Amino acid sequence: MADRVRFSEIDILQHVNNKAYLDWFEALRVEYYNSFFRHHFEGLDQPRHVVRNADIHYIKEMVIGETYITTARVLSFRRTSYVIEQQIWSGDLRATMQGVMVFRTADGTEGYPIPDSLRQQFIDLDRATEIR
Repeated sequence: MADRVRFSEIDILQHVNNKAYLDWFEALRVEYYNSFFRHHFEGLDQPRHVVRNADIHYIKEMVIGETYITTARVLSFRRTSYVIEQQIWSGDLRATMQGVMVFRTADGTEGYPIPDSLRQQFIDLDRATEIR
């Protein structure tokens, strides 16, 4: 996804506030899910899709008016979860996030198995590795 740094994302030090990076990563995860995952659940009970944890590495500051792109791919997956890698680029790499995403049943009480078609997409599209 491409975008531009807005005034509202700047902090007192005149660079992008750390929270803005979280918002950008979240916006891309939602778009990524809607574009590439959602159709694998058609006709099935819809799962909860939650962040279990996230590790963010801030590499280089960003300032107002900079254009940037966010990228995402699945690195690996298990029965009900996967590891996603996200990056923010503005000419060079500015921040990375690696997170564990988990599918849960609608009531949140147990894991929701990833459909076989989505597991195959992880392998074919993102070259992800299955962890057993």
